[in-house]
Amino acid sequence: MCGIIGILSDEPVALRLVEALRRLEYRGYDSAGVATLEAGGVTRVRAPGKLINLDDKVRAARLESGVGVGHTRWATHGEANEINAHPHASGRVAIVHNGIIENFRDLRLALEARGRRFDTQTDSETIAHLIDEGLTEGLTPRDALLRAVRQLKGAYALAVIVEGEEDLMMGARQGSPLVIGVGRGEMFLGSDALAVGPFTSQVIYLEEGDACVLHRGSRSIFNTAGEEVQRPVTQIDAIAAAVDKGNYRHFMLKEIHEQPDSASRTIAAYVDAIEETVGLPDRPGGGAIDLAKVDRVQIVACGTAYYAGLAAAYWFERIARVPATADIASEFRYRSPVLSPTTLCLFVSQSGETADTRAALDLCRSQGLTTAAVVNVPTSSIAREVDAVFPTLAGTEIGVASTKAFTAQLCALLSVAIALGRHRGAVSRDRERAFARSMMERPRLLSETLKLEAETADIAIDLSRARDVLYLGRGVFYPMALEGALKLKEISYIHAEGYASGELKHGPIALVDDATPVIMVAPADELLDKSLSNLEEVATRRGKVILISTADGVTSAGPSPARTLVVPDCDPLLAPILAVVPLQLLAYAVAVEKGADVDQPRNLAKSVTVE
Repeated sequence: MCGIIGILSDEPVALRLVEALRRLEYRGYDSAGVATLEAGGVTRVRAPGKLINLDDKVRAARLESGVGVGHTRWATHGEANEINAHPHASGRVAIVHNGIIENFRDLRLALEARGRRFDTQTDSETIAHLIDEGLTEGLTPRDALLRAVRQLKGAYALAVIVEGEEDLMMGARQGSPLVIGVGRGEMFLGSDALAVGPFTSQVIYLEEGDACVLHRGSRSIFNTAGEEVQRPVTQIDAIAAAVDKGNYRHFMLKEIHEQPDSASRTIAAYVDAIEETVGLPDRPGGGAIDLAKVDRVQIVACGTAYYAGLAAAYWFERIARVPATADIASEFRYRSPVLSPTTLCLFVSQSGETADTRAALDLCRSQGLTTAAVVNVPTSSIAREVDAVFPTLAGTEIGVASTKAFTAQLCALLSVAIALGRHRGAVSRDRERAFARSMMERPRLLSETLKLEAETADIAIDLSRARDVLYLGRGVFYPMALEGALKLKEISYIHAEGYASGELKHGPIALVDDATPVIMVAPADELLDKSLSNLEEVATRRGKVILISTADGVTSAGPSPARTLVVPDCDPLLAPILAVVPLQLLAYAVAVEKGADVDQPRNLAKSVTVE
C-alpha cells in the first residue's frame, strides 16, 4: 500500500512533496522518501517509520530543486527500512511505484546477467534499472519508459524523474490509479486527487495502460500502443478531492475499479514476494496468534462480510485442513455456541463497528477464546478489542454496497488459511510458493476482469426488467452466488436469491420460467460437470441462464446459456476473487438502468451500529 506524488515547478518542491505525503500517509507509513534533481543530479532523502522522520531530514537537507517525486510506503517487497524505502534509483533515473510487479524476479535476473547491480530487495528497483538501461542505449526518456513498462507484468503506478532533465517528469499506470494535476506553469502526478487537489483544481485521470510525459507548460499522454491520446480535464476543488468520484458516475463504480489496487495493498500485507511465502502480518499493535494452538476456526460476520466468511470456511478446510464454520453474527449468540479453547474466533467487518459482530466478540472474549479481526478500519472498536488484527487495506469505501472491501476480505482470509495450512503441514513449501505467485497475479487478473463492464451493461438492459432473479453456485462459488443476489437486491430493489446449485431440484426450480433469469457462477473446477448439469435443468425449463465461467467452462456449457461472461483462467481456489467482479458490475448496471440511487440505496446504512 503506497502513496506517490510528483511535482514539476519553478519553485523548490521538497517541502511541498512532504506536505502532499501527509495527505497520503493513510496509504502507507512504513517509510517515506523524496527524490529531487539537485544541480542536475538525483538526490534522495528517505527515512523509515512515520512521516515526521522524513520531514526532519528534508528540512535539514535544504533541497532547492523544482522537480521531484515522493512516496509513502506500505512494505510489499523487502523490510521496512531506509534501503528499501522509495524513491529507488539507478544511474540517471529515480522512480516511485505503487503496486506489485509479478515478473520482477525474471527481469532482475536478466538485468543482473547484463551487469546491473541491485541495492534493495524490492520489485520497484527493477523498474528504475529498465528505464536507465534504455537511456544508456540511447533511447529518449519517453521511449525508455514505454519500453520498460511493456516488460512489466502486474499492477503499477509510476512517477519518474531523470538526471539532467530539469523540465521533465513521467508517469505510467496499470491496475493502480494515477492522476495528473495541471497547474499554472506547474505539473503534478499523484496516487489520487487528494494528493494533488490542494495544488490545482484541474485533474486528468489516466486510463488503464496510459503513460505520460510532463513538462511545466505541456503534457503528452500515450496509450498502450504508444499512440498519443487525449484525456479530459476535470475541474475539482480541494475539499471535493477528499471524496472524489474521479471520472466515474458513482462511487460504487469507482470502488469496483479500485479493486486491483485495494487487492494489491491487502495481498502485500500477507505475501512476501521475495521469499514467496504467505504469513500473518507483523504490524505494531496488531497482536499475535499462536497458530500451533489453533485446531478449529469460527468465523462470525454480517451481510457481505458473512459471505466472505462462508468462502473462507471452504478455504480453511480445503487448504489448512482445519474444521471451520461461518455464522451470522445476529444469530451466533442465541444458539449457545460450543467452542473449545483451541478455537480461533475470526470476526469480519468492513467498519469494525458492526453492532451484532461486536456483541458476538464480547461473548467469545468472555469465554477466554482467542480472537482476531479482519477489518478495514484499524482504529475501530472491534480492532481494538481482539487479540490480533488481520487488515484489509481497501481504503475508504463510500458506496453503501460493499465491493472493494469484500474482495480485500477474501484476499486476507485466503492468506490466513494458507498461513495456517503451512504452519500445520497441510500446505507444502512448493504449494505455498504456488499460492504466493497466484495471489500476486490477482491485481492484474482483476484488471482483466473489469474489461467485462461493457458486456454486463448490455446484459443489464434485459435483466433490469425482471421481477425475480436466481443465483446459483457450487462449493466456494455458492457464497459468491449469495453475494451477487445481495448486491442486486441492495441497489436495484429486484428480488433475488442465491442458492447452492445442488439445492435447485429441492424446491427453487419451481420458480424457473422464461421470465426468471438465472445467474450461475461456475468457473472451471472439479465441480464443473455437476454445475453444468444444473444449468441444463434450468435450460430445459426455458430458464435463461447467464453463465459466469472461465473459457473452458463456457466451451463445456455449449449453447445452453443465453449469455456468458468469461473471467480469466486461474487456480480455482482463488477464482472467487475474480468471479465476484461481474456480479458487482451486473448489479451496478441494473441499478443504473432502473434509475436507482446506487451509492445510497433506500433503508440502508454503511455501518450498522445497532442490533
